[in-house]
Amino acid sequence: MSTASRERFQSSLRRARKIAVLTGAGVSAESGIPTFRGAGGLWRRYDATSIASPEAWQRDPGLVWEFYNHRRERALGCAPNPGHRALARLEAVWRDAGRTFTLITQNVDGLHEQAGSRDPVRLHGSLWQVRCLACGSVTENRDVPITPAFAGSGSPDPDARARRFTAAELPHCRCGGVLRPHIVWFGEALEERDLAAAAAGVEGCDLLLVVGTSAVVYPAAGFVPLARRHGALIAEVNVEPSAVTSLCDFVFTGGAGEILPSLLDVAPEPAP
Repeated sequence: MSTASRERFQSSLRRARKIAVLTGAGVSAESGIPTFRGAGGLWRRYDATSIASPEAWQRDPGLVWEFYNHRRERALGCAPNPGHRALARLEAVWRDAGRTFTLITQNVDGLHEQAGSRDPVRLHGSLWQVRCLACGSVTENRDVPITPAFAGSGSPDPDARARRFTAAELPHCRCGGVLRPHIVWFGEALEERDLAAAAAGVEGCDLLLVVGTSAVVYPAAGFVPLARRHGALIAEVNVEPSAVTSLCDFVFTGGAGEILPSLLDVAPEPAP
């Protein structure tokens, strides 16, 4: 990170009255949460549509829950890293100064909230919420394992299943309906209210900070060109170039936990 680039970014940040931040799996990688498309990523180990899609659920809901139960087990032992905490501090300072701050995340691990971020826009849902297929209620659920039947099931192998889970072994709502992960799967539309909240945060922002995302999954990948069309400055923090690097005014190469604490350690300029 060059000193000149850092100083220009921080000068722009101080003046910004409306900030939007878009985060992806890379911001949680330093906490031990697996990424999706990088080395060792989940979608390099699994065919995403065979385990994270409505069709997969119809074929074998036990396999799908085995996958998400394993992800919940992994996430349970992880804590926010300095990158999460730096973003939470930035939000607190900007909100206290009467400025506008919107955190938009593609992550489902809940680490932003644990770090202190308030009401992030969760585009893809949450590992810690479940939705009833009968009554439609969405509730928080931190049971690990999700039901006793999944204790010790470990990482699923769609090609060599040791067992299949029965309908009775799946998690159930109080109403008796089967619960599914409250996650947006491949082939499903994002919730309109989340899309609207994200777009409202990006449109008219002075600065969009993009952290730890490959920026290849839409509609999230469209927020960078949207911000560009509205005249925002774009800054990226990532370990490697992404699909939107060429659109960025500032590019900082490295992990979020390494770069963000000092990069975001600024105060907003007093309002005129």
